[in-house]
Amino acid sequence: MLKKLSEAKLSEVLEAGVEEFALRGPAGANMRRIADRAGISVGVLYKYYEDKDGLFQACLRRSLEALDTALAGVTAEKAGFREYARRIIQALLRFSREHAGYVRLYCTITASGGPEADRLAGEIEGVTARLYTRTIAGGQSGGELRRDLDPEMFAFFFDSLLMMVQFAGCCGYYQTRFRLYCGAPLEEAEERLERELLKFLESAFTFAEEEISHRESR
Repeated sequence: MLKKLSEAKLSEVLEAGVEEFALRGPAGANMRRIADRAGISVGVLYKYYEDKDGLFQACLRRSLEALDTALAGVTAEKAGFREYARRIIQALLRFSREHAGYVRLYCTITASGGPEADRLAGEIEGVTARLYTRTIAGGQSGGELRRDLDPEMFAFFFDSLLMMVQFAGCCGYYQTRFRLYCGAPLEEAEERLERELLKFLESAFTFAEEEISHRESR
């Protein structure tokens, strides 16, 4: 009879799975490598997860629950848009530091393509899409945000910027990309990133088109 794994050990198994799926994607991941990484036999792994897809789904749920928890803490207390954006930026920077494997898994999934990626997009993006759209529309109705913006489109722009911030913290290509643009690794430039991104967002979200003056230099 196989010995039952402790909650701590099951957590290790999921973390091992996250790293393997992040590195090789769902198609290239290997159950034996995951078992070896977790320090258990492959037989024990199959005792808890019927197949690789079952383990992948468990790893994905773990990463999404962690992200939901991080965002729930940010949005629990009502705030103006600038403060709300600041909290989200800080929370996602912290999330990238503390859960780099989860962010790398997300990055791998976004690059995988195909029907599976389309299905996963609905699971991964649904919560933030609704949250950001609702928050932006609320800011408009309260007179805080420009009234000529499309809440759904601006929620997409907002999330896309934040996604790049997360990738820049722990995904190789995007880490290099950040250094090329900004001259330092993200971990050395977090305060600068927060300050400048807030300026960018505040301008985009608060100035209506008719309020922006473009002048040719003379």
